[in-house]
Amino acid sequence: MRLFFCNIIFLLVILPAVSAAGPGSKNNQSGVSHGVEGLSPELRKLLQKEMQALQNGMMEIIPAYISGDWSKIDNIALKMKNSFILRQALTDKQKHELHSVLPETFIKLDQQFHYLSGMLSHVAKNKKQELVGFYFSKLGESCVGCHEQFATHKFPALSKKPSEEKHEH
Repeated sequence: MRLFFCNIIFLLVILPAVSAAGPGSKNNQSGVSHGVEGLSPELRKLLQKEMQALQNGMMEIIPAYISGDWSKIDNIALKMKNSFILRQALTDKQKHELHSVLPETFIKLDQQFHYLSGMLSHVAKNKKQELVGFYFSKLGESCVGCHEQFATHKFPALSKKPSEEKHEH
């Protein structure tokens, strides 16, 4: 439980910074585009709105969790699983664009996020307090992992420096 509260505090500090992320991404070390910059301006704007909605959802879960409002968590997590904006607003052309421009790694991370959101919804519906904390924490880790790979230009603190990549004692 102590680890969960440490994760909550971490998320309270990191999520406001994460929301400022635009959908663009480059690997800062190599300058190689990961595909997000290749999206049309309209699609980038939708993606940015989606990221903001996801942050808002994550932030709404915290007071719901500490007050035991399982139905609110279930509702929010289900919206996150089904996407707040993207799935409802995309045209067929934009869906094709997403799948042809974004790298497979990005798509897999997105699928993992939606799976975790579904699991959070499920455990909240079943009032499994400890598992709600676990899946909420995993969602936060999922966000950070994706931003670490695709948004270090927006979040330089998440960029791994060469000295950090080698583990030495």
